[in-house]
Amino acid sequence: MFHVKQRDNKFDVIVVGGGHAGIEASFVAANMGATVALVTMNLHTIGRPSCNPSIGGTAKGHLVKEIDALGGAMGVLADRGGLLFKMLNRSKGPAVWSPRTQIDKDLYPKYALELLLRQPNLTLIKDTVEEIIVENNRIAGIKTKSNEYLKAKAVVLCAGTFLNGKMFTGLEVAYGGRYGEPASERVSDLLAAYGLEKGRLKTGTPPRVHAKSINYGKTELSGGDEPPEPFSYRTHKVKNRLMCFATSTNERTHEILRTGFSRSPMFTGRIEGVGPRYCPSIEDKIDRFAERLSHKILLEPEGLRTESVYVNGFSTSLPRDVQEKGLRTIHGLEKCEILRYGYAIEYDFFYPYQLKYTLETKAIDGLFFAGQINGTSGYEEAAAQGLVAGINAVLKVRQEGVFILRRSEAYIGVLIDDLINKNTEEPYRLFTSLAEYRLLLRQDNAAYRLMKYGFQFGIVSRETFERFQRQENAVKYAFEYFKNNKLKPNEVNEYLISNGENPINDAQSIFILAKRENTDITRLAQIVNVEDAVVRKVLSSNKLLEQLRTEIKYDGYIERQKREIEYFVENENKYIPENIDYFSIPSLSNEAKEKLSRIRPRSLGQASRIAGVSAADVSVLSIYLR
Repeated sequence: MFHVKQRDNKFDVIVVGGGHAGIEASFVAANMGATVALVTMNLHTIGRPSCNPSIGGTAKGHLVKEIDALGGAMGVLADRGGLLFKMLNRSKGPAVWSPRTQIDKDLYPKYALELLLRQPNLTLIKDTVEEIIVENNRIAGIKTKSNEYLKAKAVVLCAGTFLNGKMFTGLEVAYGGRYGEPASERVSDLLAAYGLEKGRLKTGTPPRVHAKSINYGKTELSGGDEPPEPFSYRTHKVKNRLMCFATSTNERTHEILRTGFSRSPMFTGRIEGVGPRYCPSIEDKIDRFAERLSHKILLEPEGLRTESVYVNGFSTSLPRDVQEKGLRTIHGLEKCEILRYGYAIEYDFFYPYQLKYTLETKAIDGLFFAGQINGTSGYEEAAAQGLVAGINAVLKVRQEGVFILRRSEAYIGVLIDDLINKNTEEPYRLFTSLAEYRLLLRQDNAAYRLMKYGFQFGIVSRETFERFQRQENAVKYAFEYFKNNKLKPNEVNEYLISNGENPINDAQSIFILAKRENTDITRLAQIVNVEDAVVRKVLSSNKLLEQLRTEIKYDGYIERQKREIEYFVENENKYIPENIDYFSIPSLSNEAKEKLSRIRPRSLGQASRIAGVSAADVSVLSIYLR
């Protein structure tokens, strides 16, 4: 059962669940030198992509880059298991550029298991957790199905969709955490008995069809970038190894799918949980957007050694016969062979207002939650939480403080801040629009923002950290160099005019000229014949040059956001006593008293972001604190 037997079955940290949250929590905790046990039902399904076989995407790609900067595993695994790499939103500003890769559903779990097996201090245990052991409101360990007792001062629960999981396809119902794997039926109720409030959410997955049954001549090719960019700073090169294909539903598809609505678990009320608004099922899209005559479908191969193709955009829990008839009205899928039908899954989660910013539960000392148990949706959101929970679990055991990322520092900070302070009425999905300071939180500068923490916790090596410091300093140096060097009219006007820009009458800095829409810093540098070695190094590196361009083009906006962050940090540093009685504060609204008492914000800044707490309430609280 054990990968490495730990004396007396005693560990510093136990991680429950081998999904994306569990991988990060166990990997970083062991990397920090703690003794860690990862308990999972099946070692060979560690990191299995239950739904879409992809990593990254809008805002999600930012999370992966941040996880990588902190020393996590997801970026490396995505690069190794990646099949098709693409930077999304290139037509928009750099703040929303987001990397994404299609992954091999079999290789990714294989590489994840190999990574964890090689990790010192980490014990892998194939078993099912039956009980979370709590003594005097403190975590003491776990009990497994095989009657093993494992002791620990910290437990990170990464249960995914397995807590009382229930799967639906039409009128068919099965109990499980995902296709072919049983649900966890006791843990959720035991935690609720300790006073933790739980709810129900739902998610779903589309059918998989046989690759050879698709008529690709009726679809459109959807390729990746050339050359593709890796996620991880530890990866030197990646390559695209397959193509995806685009098609769409039509009016006939919608007509057929509507015939199954009377047998849909979603429309008949058999599913209690709320699904993700931004990733709705095909039946939900047809019902909510009746005016739409078609919806985009992307056919994504699930791996190099499988004939399974994921029908992205067709998530459904309709009956099997309706799924099949509907699919066969789509161009390219007229003769498709279904390998696995789509289904919805409903599961327990625990409302995240019950967590601290470290992801430790307020009710049970030493118990941390990460992933879909907190009401989130997506592998990347789960992995980010797992990393934060893993780091804080080790710090908790060592009594070395806490690790908290502010929303002004990272998308991970936005994610956790939103979870704790907003109502969880549906699975939470991160978007770039949720980050107020997104121009500063770009995917290209994640290492410069966050690697200092990875180095501080011993997850990132000194050599790597200092290398990135040198790169960051080089970009700053080039930034100032171009501010302090000018071009005369006779040197640059011909270039400006040829590019549709107005000529200049007096000498201007290269920095100012580079801000123009139709000018490029490399061409301006050629005109001035830059000889500075550091600047030339920046100009010769695609990665550093892209960052320099962004810093110059958006300098004014970036400076404004930095000033806004100063005000934000000021409120974050106005701490609120833990034992404050909100009901005794005059003039606070009743809703604010209830919400503040329930969430118990750590600062005035956090209080201002709680749903139901108005600006007037924050003003009253500020005066009271003074």
